[in-house]
Amino acid sequence: MAVVLRLQRIGKRTQPHYRIVAIDKKSGPYGQPLEIVGHYDPKAAKDKEKVTINTAKLDRWVKNGAKASETVGSLIARVRKAEKAAAAPK
Repeated sequence: MAVVLRLQRIGKRTQPHYRIVAIDKKSGPYGQPLEIVGHYDPKAAKDKEKVTINTAKLDRWVKNGAKASETVGSLIARVRKAEKAAAAPK
């Protein structure tokens, strides 16, 4: 079973909201995810509120061979960069 990390839309027509899920590659766009890893709200007011990812779950899936989609990969990079900036001494 090939597992991928991708977005799954759950929002209304004019209010997009996405889950970041670990799902079997052959499942359709509304297939049952194996696990919900995070959320993405593109219309959020602040950048901190746009992407929420549980890094422990994410790392576990990546360690087990899950591949992230291009969009999810860029969201992960954004979250990791924000974590690094928050941890850096001022």
